[in-house]
Amino acid sequence: MSAERGRRRDASAQRGGATSRRGERGGGPSGRGRGAPQRGGGSANRAGSRQGGANQAQAGRSQGRPKGLGGDHVEGRQAVRELLRAGKRKVHEVLISEDAHSAATLAEIVDLAGDRRVPLREVTRRKLDETALTAAPQGVIAKAAAVQPVPLEELAKPAGDRLPLVVATDGVTDPGNLGAILRTAEVAGATGVVLTSHRSANLTPAAVKAAAGAVEYLPIALVGGLPAALAKLRDGGLWAIGLDGYAPDGLESLRVGDEPLVLVLGAEGRGLSALVERRCDQVVSIPVLGRIESLNVAAAAAVALFDIARARDSASAP
Repeated sequence: MSAERGRRRDASAQRGGATSRRGERGGGPSGRGRGAPQRGGGSANRAGSRQGGANQAQAGRSQGRPKGLGGDHVEGRQAVRELLRAGKRKVHEVLISEDAHSAATLAEIVDLAGDRRVPLREVTRRKLDETALTAAPQGVIAKAAAVQPVPLEELAKPAGDRLPLVVATDGVTDPGNLGAILRTAEVAGATGVVLTSHRSANLTPAAVKAAAGAVEYLPIALVGGLPAALAKLRDGGLWAIGLDGYAPDGLESLRVGDEPLVLVLGAEGRGLSALVERRCDQVVSIPVLGRIESLNVAAAAAVALFDIARARDSASAP
């Protein structure tokens, strides 16, 4: 496998152009770096480096570290509706505000809870807000079994007729960003996600709410160290592609978008760690045309994932 992967990487580098070095270490998945493919290149990116403040204050009480992945406390209309629609986890109880039934989504939640014989309890808005762990529960809260991680090896396998497209986060700590990444990944056709147990947000109530139900459909692996996880995925036949604001290679230089791959997203501010960077086959940046130097990590993930989705659609077209 290693010899075969070596030949594939050499061929890809020849297709992508000459190798060049980055000028400096920076910080975000999107930025001004442009250039040719680079084996193992890329560094930290500026994704969401200044996204603290209001978002983290709003996450507030939801920042506790659950054991494992978490996800047992679900707030928000979209997230609770998809929890019930998917039917993959045991739902212990749904709390709904007594004055919120006029909303169509909440009415559907009531019907779904009845169909699945999930206990439904009407409470006052004040009681609901006291139970909530996010700033705006949108009139509904569900208590459910925690999301169970899958073995990392499962993510290297095709998902039906889809080649693996895995998203890995390297120290993304903001729950809102993590949730937005999960939502985008599911919509863009990702087949799995890798989260780390340290220096990373887990499925807190704020992350689950921002994911809007994506946690019900995305297989998620929880690993102790991302460098070792990337090595295993590469051994399983996946390309490791990092997203970094100072990488000289633009996203358009990616030549393996239609092959099995794992897209690695760096932390807000710090970006890709040195060890993770070394495990990447190529590191790319998103071209920046305006004056602001970068996108946050969730927005950058959306650009990259849909570019990869487009490449796969083009490759499969007759």
